[in-house]
Amino acid sequence: MRPPPVAGTWVLNLGKSKIVPGPAPTGEMRVYTVNGDQLTLTTTITGADGKQTITRSQYAYDGKDYAVTGGPDYDMQSVKRVDRSTVTAELKKSVKVVQAVSRKVSQDGKTLTMTFKGTNAKGQKVDSIEVYDRQ
Repeated sequence: MRPPPVAGTWVLNLGKSKIVPGPAPTGEMRVYTVNGDQLTLTTTITGADGKQTITRSQYAYDGKDYAVTGGPDYDMQSVKRVDRSTVTAELKKSVKVVQAVSRKVSQDGKTLTMTFKGTNAKGQKVDSIEVYDRQ
């Protein structure tokens, strides 16, 4: 079985992204690794203040809740496959859905686009389009 197109390392392209609310991070790297039918995601975000936040999750595309550690905005996620290159997810904090996410890998496999809509831990509106380049 071929690995999903998202497998690998992706770096945020700030010039092509729209981060709401700001301030935007100075950098972000997402690493997706595959183990059977599960993916492990490690995200390293360098904030505008220079501090790093590392979140981790391991999940399958089955719509069940999986733990997310390390970040303030959500502690669970459920992910469903739309097609080979696209998934949707619900991000939850204390079982309440706080953000809806769509993730799509471009046909050439070089660009990952994610949209986030909802609220963050501070109660601010989240309405972001994040574009990542494959490394």
